[in-house]
Amino acid sequence: MSKGNDLATRKLAEDLANENWKIICTFLPSGWMEQARQCGALQRARGIPDAEKLLRLLLIHVVNGCSLSETAVRAAQMGLHVSAVAVFKRLQAAEEWLRWLAAQQLGTKRLRFENRGRPLRAVDATSVSEPGSTGTDWRVHYSISLADLRCDFFELTAIEHGGETLRRVPVHRGDIMMGDRIYANPVAVSHVVDAKGDILVRLNRQTLPLFDASEKRMDPLQLFGKIKAGQVLERVTRVRGRNGAWIVGRLIALKRSAAATRQVRKKLLRKASKRQEKVTRESLRAAQYFAVWTTLASEDFSAEEILDFYRLRWQIELAFKRMKSLLGLGHLPKKDPASARAWLHGKLFASLLVERMIEAASSISPWGYELETPAQSMERN
Repeated sequence: MSKGNDLATRKLAEDLANENWKIICTFLPSGWMEQARQCGALQRARGIPDAEKLLRLLLIHVVNGCSLSETAVRAAQMGLHVSAVAVFKRLQAAEEWLRWLAAQQLGTKRLRFENRGRPLRAVDATSVSEPGSTGTDWRVHYSISLADLRCDFFELTAIEHGGETLRRVPVHRGDIMMGDRIYANPVAVSHVVDAKGDILVRLNRQTLPLFDASEKRMDPLQLFGKIKAGQVLERVTRVRGRNGAWIVGRLIALKRSAAATRQVRKKLLRKASKRQEKVTRESLRAAQYFAVWTTLASEDFSAEEILDFYRLRWQIELAFKRMKSLLGLGHLPKKDPASARAWLHGKLFASLLVERMIEAASSISPWGYELETPAQSMERN
């Protein structure tokens, strides 16, 4: 899947400048040209006569990573006479249109995983920094369906309004929502359970307090001390959700190998060194164990199945890696807020379009795209 994404991304960049652009257009949503005017992206036709030429121009800048000046030069090769300033203004005006195009590429099917009748979804977020910035300026919140690795939700936020939380993500009845430690907190658990879904998160001992049946706070590290190599620990625990309601779940843990423990401790020490902090003995001890917490019932999913599920969470990490390495999502060459948002939505649109192209090439037809019009007979005169 990763290799296919790499090739498709490079192919998309190449096709923007050749006759295969018409094939790309077959993947665009119905009404995309009319939407350009409704969203204000094509208010005037000066230098750019239609929505097709505008989108092609914007993608050359966003996908190929061309500067504004280089984009203007390439536009001239397509017969479009626009300046670098004009390209910048077009990008600013296209913010809402690019967001709409990206949203139309989202997967709409709630696919089941492994015939268990439950959609399994992984949630995460990645940061994007502006030039010269000392920290994160934008955050992309992302969710993928692990049945087909397609994005089913995204949201772009400024850093000051962009905390990572599951409350941003729509949850449907039966969904299994999976996230890293940052999503392990009572508010996230309540959000998912209230929507009739289930949650599976990496345990965060600080943000997700666990209690036993007598409402006594539990110390996971004391439980972990009983684990032997090769064994899986499972305990029924409770979390106090919103309005003080108790939510029953399962703590599942296993002991890492000596090599894996050394690797985790090395990472902790390196991270603490960068922040000029000290690693506590408790954290070094906890590095010996891997633990998750879930509301999935034991009669439906065994502890081993839960752990196997969580291993699939890395697919969303791979999706971010592809976007950052191939589409340059990790570095934002814009300081103007409107153009920055437009640029990011353009990147997301290109990434989601690549997913559609791969899906079509592998499952729809041998030629890799759907026919736009009915076939016409070609006979010799």
